[in-house]
Amino acid sequence: MLVVKFYVTYHNLEEETNMSRIGKLPIALPQGVEFKNENGLVTIKGTKGSLTQKVDTDIQVALEEGHIVVTRPTDQKRHKALHGLYRSLLANMVKGVSEGYKTEQELVGVGYRAANKGQMLELSLGYSHNISFELPVEIKVTTTNEKGQNPKVILESADKQLIGLVAAKIRSLRKPEPYKGKGIKFSGEVLRRKAGKSASKK
Repeated sequence: MLVVKFYVTYHNLEEETNMSRIGKLPIALPQGVEFKNENGLVTIKGTKGSLTQKVDTDIQVALEEGHIVVTRPTDQKRHKALHGLYRSLLANMVKGVSEGYKTEQELVGVGYRAANKGQMLELSLGYSHNISFELPVEIKVTTTNEKGQNPKVILESADKQLIGLVAAKIRSLRKPEPYKGKGIKFSGEVLRRKAGKSASKK
């Protein structure tokens, strides 16, 4: 019991310290990216779009010498956690509006197809019917069906959280099965395969 209790306490302390260290790091604002903070509502604009984030009233966000600086009022556990959280969110926003985020997913299976018309994604995943998936306007979607290669669904967005959620939802429509790997997987994703049952007899 003592060992378990000590481990949990140590783990929480380490996590709290890491969040505190993250929060202290200033965020460089690339050229062409605009920052605005109005009563705790932070807006960041860039070539890839515009994002907003509501910040807790206890956390201060300011622009100092071309860097976004996040500060907390005390060293309380709650303030340390929020400090690191908002610093990470704002850093993701800066990268999103300046560089953008991109995911690629492959459809592995005979007869699997992907096509899109505007924000409507059409998927053929081996079911008796095709699946229509409407994507948010904040996400750009393209599909490829090149001969000799798995069909691909490519998502691009300035919003890291949104693109992650949408990609996870698409993957859940046909998760890769563990024997042959059929299904939807991220490009470069390494799947853990299970060995099939042996049919050999002694």
